[in-house]
Amino acid sequence: MDLMLKDKCCIITGAGRGIGRETALLFAREGGRVVVSDLDEAPALEVVEQIKAGGGRAVACVGDVTADGFAEKIVATAVESFGPSIDVIVNNAGYTWDGVIHKMTDQQWEAMLKIHLTAPFRIIRAAAPYIRDAAKQDKEAGRRGTRKIINISSIAGLDGNAGQANYSSAKAAVVGLTKTLAKEWGSFNVCVNTVAFGFIETRLTQAKEKGEAIKAEDKDVSIGIPESARQMFKAMIPLRRAGTPEEAAGAILLMASPLADYISGEVLRVTGGL
Repeated sequence: MDLMLKDKCCIITGAGRGIGRETALLFAREGGRVVVSDLDEAPALEVVEQIKAGGGRAVACVGDVTADGFAEKIVATAVESFGPSIDVIVNNAGYTWDGVIHKMTDQQWEAMLKIHLTAPFRIIRAAAPYIRDAAKQDKEAGRRGTRKIINISSIAGLDGNAGQANYSSAKAAVVGLTKTLAKEWGSFNVCVNTVAFGFIETRLTQAKEKGEAIKAEDKDVSIGIPESARQMFKAMIPLRRAGTPEEAAGAILLMASPLADYISGEVLRVTGGL
């Protein structure tokens, strides 16, 4: 069987852990040349080394996706390493910073918009010349090359979730970005879709009782869900379990693969039936 992403240049943000990590590994197994982006250097390099050990091609791009100039940096890394075109972008990086709305600070609100909406917008904008120009060259050569942008959202962005007004709003906006870009870039044969996840077992959905936190906006932001809530969520899912990062990665691969070359402007819910 042919590899689904053979020699495709793929950018994946938040690829050092969780869903992003499994997506990077899966893309590499399917022949993709992967730019592994993460805030933390150690996990990013670990993924790159694992890909290389398996015979794949990968390079790390370490940094904060919300930082000024990062979008240009990651696009330059992709083009210099695997260019000249960019074939797949997966905007996956993110975290949660929960709070009920009457106690939510401006910093909490803005932080979620920056990482879930502004960062993907900037990366897409920075990649535009390498996607659009490649599409024009394809057209002139009489060939059809399909490129993919996959923006990661959540059912919180589709249905809302108490305590997550900031996260839900940002993830809802990702859908608007997706649908608009699908219309703007359809003539360049670029398919733009959103994958919206339900309960996937990652650092962000582990038991809050573990006491883990991440550094964001110069603060320690606690992550996780109370174990009682985790069990309640699982009981609501028809499949009666959370999804795995590997299963989540499979949904992203589907949208990146030739199997989805006529799917654009859509939202794929990956929820176990929730």
